[in-house]
Amino acid sequence: MKKILLLTATSGLLLAGCYSTSINMSMGNMRLITSSASPQDVMDFATQTCKNDFYQGASFLSKAGKEYRFKCVKAEENEVLIPIPGTTIEATPKTESK
Repeated sequence: MKKILLLTATSGLLLAGCYSTSINMSMGNMRLITSSASPQDVMDFATQTCKNDFYQGASFLSKAGKEYRFKCVKAEENEVLIPIPGTTIEATPKTESK
């Protein structure tokens, strides 16, 4: 069992090293990301990047070649998070205030 987990973790790290992802532009709530990764990995990267900047998540705008354009969205703006077609956005549990 330990060998399977080790092999899975190692292969994941090796695959992650096969592509590159970088932010080319960050202006206000707009992000331009260049990546050769799978669309789901790019969506996850964009969502995490926006969350690190105190936004709710990333909303997909467009794709041109290896360049993806995203808009970081705040919860109070009541905007819908749009994923890259064919991908999903990880659901975050909502906390209720009493």
